[in-house]
Amino acid sequence: MIPIKDVIPSRTTPVVTVLLIAANALVFLYQLGLSPEEFEAFVFAFGLVPAHFTVLTLFTSMFVHAGLGHAGGNLLYLWIFGDNIEDRLGHGRFLAFYLATGVVAALSQTAMDPASRIPMVGASGAIAGVMGGYFVLYPHSRVLTLFPFPLMLFEVPAIFFLGLWFVIQFVSGLGSLAAAANGGLPGGVAFWAHIMGFVAGVVLVRLMRRPERERVEWWAP
Repeated sequence: MIPIKDVIPSRTTPVVTVLLIAANALVFLYQLGLSPEEFEAFVFAFGLVPAHFTVLTLFTSMFVHAGLGHAGGNLLYLWIFGDNIEDRLGHGRFLAFYLATGVVAALSQTAMDPASRIPMVGASGAIAGVMGGYFVLYPHSRVLTLFPFPLMLFEVPAIFFLGLWFVIQFVSGLGSLAAAANGGLPGGVAFWAHIMGFVAGVVLVRLMRRPERERVEWWAP
């Protein structure tokens, strides 16, 4: 399932969401201008390598991506779900929320495999946090979704779309643990970053939400 858009318009201009998308896009455009060797060196320098953990890469890794599909998918999800969370939290709180969930996601994945020398990159942990926040604040919203096989568009309840996404990540995360326990090689997807980013979003949005923005009169034109 590929989300196209949600049905809730933004009440305020999603300044931070747009800036985050722009920052990620600019970094990736820079990456595209590198040679394959330089691209790999850039990923290792600014991605989070658990075995060589640094606070700097804890944050820079959120803005580095491994490929066009990786970057495009993440930014699509951020555009669809980020503006409404920014509405409810306000610009400053939303930025803090985004970075905090991204940090929790990265630390969680690092804790699952602290000796890993594979760089972890991408905004997906923070965006999973945004999705967790949306799951709490807009469970009855609907998401226009593309089903590739067969090719159809449907409006799917957000609680179903996001709940199914989380279940898939959780089952895949358990599978990665089972594979590692049996001597298998670690996969290329940081499932536990997705899982714990989502959980962090569910928790933090309850703490950071602004009650005055939940009143009907605040949203009235």
